[in-house]
Amino acid sequence: MAWLLLGLLGLLRVRSLRFVAYGLFPAGAVVGVTLALCAWQALGAGSCAAVLPLGLPDLPMHLRLDALSAFFLLLLGGAAAAISIFSAGYFRAGEGTAPGLLSLQYHLFLAAMAWVLLADDAYAFMVAWEVMALASFFLVTSQHRVPEVRRAGFLYLLIAHLGAIGLLLCFGVLQGGSWQFTFDAMRAAHLTPGWASVAFGLALFGFGAKAGLVPLHAWLPEAHPAAPSPVSALMSGVMLKTAVYGLLRVSFDLLGTPQWGWGAVLLAIGLFSALFGVMFAAVQTDMKRLLAYSSIENIGVIFAGIGLATLFQGSGLRPFAALALAAALFHCLNHALFKSLLFLATGSVLHATRQRSLGKLGGLIRRMPWVAWTALVASLAIAGLPPLNGFVSEWLLLQAFLVSPQLPLPFVNMLVPVGAALLVLASALAGYVMVKFYGVIFLGRMREPQLEQAHDAGPFERVALVALALACVGLGLLPSVLLARLNATVGLLVGPTTTAWGEPGWLRAGAASHASFSPLLFAVGIAVVVLGSFLAIRRVYHGRVARGPAWDCGYPWHDARMQDTAEGFGQPIRQIFEPYFRMQRHLPSPFDDVPRYQVTVQDRFWYLLYLPVVRWVDAAARVIGRLQQGRIAIYLLYGFVTLVGLLVVVL
Repeated sequence: MAWLLLGLLGLLRVRSLRFVAYGLFPAGAVVGVTLALCAWQALGAGSCAAVLPLGLPDLPMHLRLDALSAFFLLLLGGAAAAISIFSAGYFRAGEGTAPGLLSLQYHLFLAAMAWVLLADDAYAFMVAWEVMALASFFLVTSQHRVPEVRRAGFLYLLIAHLGAIGLLLCFGVLQGGSWQFTFDAMRAAHLTPGWASVAFGLALFGFGAKAGLVPLHAWLPEAHPAAPSPVSALMSGVMLKTAVYGLLRVSFDLLGTPQWGWGAVLLAIGLFSALFGVMFAAVQTDMKRLLAYSSIENIGVIFAGIGLATLFQGSGLRPFAALALAAALFHCLNHALFKSLLFLATGSVLHATRQRSLGKLGGLIRRMPWVAWTALVASLAIAGLPPLNGFVSEWLLLQAFLVSPQLPLPFVNMLVPVGAALLVLASALAGYVMVKFYGVIFLGRMREPQLEQAHDAGPFERVALVALALACVGLGLLPSVLLARLNATVGLLVGPTTTAWGEPGWLRAGAASHASFSPLLFAVGIAVVVLGSFLAIRRVYHGRVARGPAWDCGYPWHDARMQDTAEGFGQPIRQIFEPYFRMQRHLPSPFDDVPRYQVTVQDRFWYLLYLPVVRWVDAAARVIGRLQQGRIAIYLLYGFVTLVGLLVVVL
């Protein structure tokens, strides 16, 4: 409600950037911090419900705060606080939507996401879901005068509404003939296994479209480059998690004990999405498209974790389900932090250089040290390197895969280890992608002369970047503190659990495994090795170091064009996984006066799935368009025939 009020206040001074930047966005950050603190307390405080006198006659809106919604509210509040502070220093006058209107859309987006997480009936959920989609659509199309931005916004809105249709049908099945659309009534409904599977399939389609699961991912790499960077951070870091929340709510809560077959489907789709996303991220030359495909990879990892938890829960292995689910939830929060940090860092780079292409960046660590060092933390975290938070969730998920031989399903037992190998491959490729992302942007030499004029992030932006970086480090060093709080959320979904995750400074893989490690000792060990090596080298070789020019490979006129490019980094991945890409190459010949080399990598799903659907819809529209004769008599005839037909059916 506070976010909605802040949005409405923006209409008082629509053109005042100062009022919005220095008043409303910081106030929105305060609301985010307050929400995160309240959600942290609510994680272990049971549940509470309320009925609002809003909605349709005899259909009021129901709200409920329990451990599951509290965890995702914690995620929303923490990420929104940092992104709001960053936004206070990011937006500029004369760029796209008027500041006051932008503030309304931004805070309405935040309020709608909070409403989705609190809704306790289908009506309130769908109203909040649609408001969230519309608010994010207007944020994506802030630069609506650009045709590419309008096309990206239309594609996003189209897929969002297709997903919403799936959710409407899902809730229609969940009510089980009672015509009561509260979540309590859906929990009490007794569906046959077949109808339960139909409801799960519709939920997977609806929430998968919002989450960007393959093949419903096409909007994501188009919308993120079009949207302002804080909006991209909110959409990738937070909005995608509302889809994860929705799937968990339906499959584990409203449907009761899930079937193990659902887990197999989720695991397969999640792993395929993870590999697909990271492969396409590796070959991108636009830094925001790279991060968009990286989000597809991380969402795939999360859904793989949920799928593994569903497999265990459907097989009666509650401790193992708790481990896999805790890993998935932990990765949700991790992704909200490091992906928000990466999108905000790219926003600072974009403002400082006016460049989004990796081929025109480089060497920015010298001009933008604050952005570079915080982005390094996020890059290491998303690559899954210890002792940062990304390593914790991937380590927990791998431990869950390692105990999969306990499944009483022989055929599944043969395939799940393959899933573990695919997860490791996706994690390794994610590290490869982050080397490309960080190295091309911040290391090496500047590829364009105008990069010398780049400036570092402002004070508001630095506060947000440092806060997110510290959160990544803190969760990596003390993960058991959060995991202990997560017991309430995990227990709500899989049944009562008192999993011991270890003392602060140590992490054990729950009751499902004896594996453990100490992030703090690991961090101390890394620091000791690095510092000890530095001091030893200084002591042994001090005074005996000869300084001279670097070896130039026999070519003394080395310049920025001779260093590795984004295309060069992606070339091995293009060669190894070439069947997955649709590539168009233009290679120069020895006789070209002006040699030109160009490789365009495109998504096969766009040509195999989306373009045929567009052609079919266009053909159907042309056929139906013949009914529009422009004559009132014909239209009256249509109405008369329809009325007669309805009377025949009714009578």
